[in-house]
Order: sequence, then structure tokens, then C-alpha cells
Amino acid sequence: MNNVFQGRSLLAEKDFTKEELQYLIDFSQHLKELKQKGIPHEYLKGKNIALLFEKTSTRTRAAFTTASIDLGAHPEYLGANDIQLGKKESTEDTAKVLGRMFDGIEFRGFSQKVVEELAEFSGVPVWNGLTDEWHPTQMIADFLTIQENFGKVEGITVAYCGDGRNNMAHSLLVTGAILGTNMRIVAPKELQPEAEIIEMAQTFAEKSGAELLITDDVNKGVAGANVLYSDVWVSMGEEDKFEERIKLLMPYQINMEMVHKTQNEDHLIFLHCLPAFHDTNTKYGEEIYKKFGIKEMEVTDEVFRSKYGRQFDQAENRMHSIKAIMAATLGNLFIPRV
Repeated sequence: MNNVFQGRSLLAEKDFTKEELQYLIDFSQHLKELKQKGIPHEYLKGKNIALLFEKTSTRTRAAFTTASIDLGAHPEYLGANDIQLGKKESTEDTAKVLGRMFDGIEFRGFSQKVVEELAEFSGVPVWNGLTDEWHPTQMIADFLTIQENFGKVEGITVAYCGDGRNNMAHSLLVTGAILGTNMRIVAPKELQPEAEIIEMAQTFAEKSGAELLITDDVNKGVAGANVLYSDVWVSMGEEDKFEERIKLLMPYQINMEMVHKTQNEDHLIFLHCLPAFHDTNTKYGEEIYKKFGIKEMEVTDEVFRSKYGRQFDQAENRMHSIKAIMAATLGNLFIPRV
């Protein structure tokens, strides 16, 4: 069987070509159609999948679980309190053990180094469900959602507004640059991507033709955008930075005023990788309101619930895209060189 993905890990988007990423997006769309039509696609029947979670998640866990089952595989959830990874057992030792018992490993946690060591020593495909540096499984879902709405990803303009130094900003900038999507990071100067990430993205953009813009000017950053994208202002483990981030990022909140500034409202969608702080219907939301007097953070409830919102399509697409990633890298499929 000829499969250019067979046995490969997905650790960071930068490791894949434009054609390979586009194939995964297209394959995700195909598997979504099979799911909707009720057509079985058990490409991983008899396989066992380990789901390692240092960081909790609704979408990543649910998506990997349902995707595994649809593909005929058995998923085994291993939370932070279920294993000795990094506590009584090294990553290398853990990887060698799990690689002898499981056919593939998902990891969601803090350190990119850990997911890379799992891939190095396990001997099976490893999929990055999120680390402090990259979020590649999210990217396939995001660009699938963009393709569903615009028919393509190349030439589409995405404006990410908020913390430009987090894993989502890194992944969007680099993935968009690879795919030929025009990427804008709209963030205060204190929270713009590091030079190394920008240089990497520019190198990819020179090949794909993507136009990149890093700016603190909201008007310039969102003008003509097809996609407004936001993420939480404070990542897991940074809860002591709420006050600082609120002061810095309130001008970058996605609201109806920003929607109007795109001057492209007939060809515009809103995306968010979730969870989103758009109201006070959560414990976090209540705490932020009591402490800082604001009911909405990175996106207003008006935009979140508007006709522009595609965040729940995007969330569903995590399942389809993860299914494509696992099937391509672990299944016995014929996938010619792309």
C-alpha cells in the first residue's frame, strides 16, 4: 500500500507541506459526508488508541473518542491522575510502554518537548492535541470550516484578534502561510508573535503566496477580512494574568463595531476554538464580572450568537478532522503522494 502519511506523527503544522495539509482538509470533508450519510468507515478496526490528557478538554477528548469509535478503534482515556508520566516515570519510558500496547497516542498537555519525545520513543503515530507551542489538530478543523464556507482556503483573509503569542496564534499564522491563506495577527505590541515564528511563517508565505500582516492597528488589521477569529485572553495555567490581559486586549474584543470595520459583512464568518467568555453563564464568567466588572471578554455575546458565528460547526469539525488525521497516519489506506 502506498500511503505518504503512514506511520507519521502530527506534532506541528510546520512539518507538513501545503499539499499534505490540504489533503487532510479534503479527507476530513469526505469523512464528514460519509458520517452524515451513515456510511461506515471503520478504517482502524481492531486498533487501540491512548488518549493522554495533562490538560482537560471538552472538544479534544470528545472528538478523539467519537472519531476513534467511528473508525472502529478502541480509545482509552488516561488523565493526569491515571498515569505516572513525568512524575514517577520518564516520558521516554512511558512512550516505550504505551507504544507496545497501543497503535496510536494522542497527547494534550503543556510541553511540546513531551509530545516530541512520545513520538521519538513510542514507535507509533503520535498526535498533538495541544501543547504550549502548537495546536495542529485544531488547525485542520479550522481550515475545513473555512473551506466549507468559502469553497477554498487559498486567498481567504483571516484576522486573528487577541493574544498573538499563544499556541493558537502561532498555529494559525504558520498554517495559513503554508496553505496560502492571508493571515493577520491583530494584537498589542506586547502580545505579538516572536520574531522566530514570524520569520518561519514568512518563509512559507513566500512559497504559497500568502499575505501576512502583524499589526496593533485594529482598523488596518480587520479591513476586508473574511474571518474574524478570537481565542481566550488567558490560557490554562496563566490565570494570574487576567487583569493585565483585560487592560491590554479590550480594544481587540470582537464586537459588532469590529464586524462593521471589516467592510465585508456579506462575506464574513466568526470562529473561536472554544470555550469562549461571551457571557456570565459560567463560574469563570461570574468571577471575572465580580472582579473586573465586565460581562464579555474576547467576543461579545451579540457576535457569538450572530449569523456570522460558525464556532459550533468548527467544534463539530474537530471530530471529522481528527478522524482524517488518525485514519491517514494509522490506517491501511491507499494515499498517493500529494
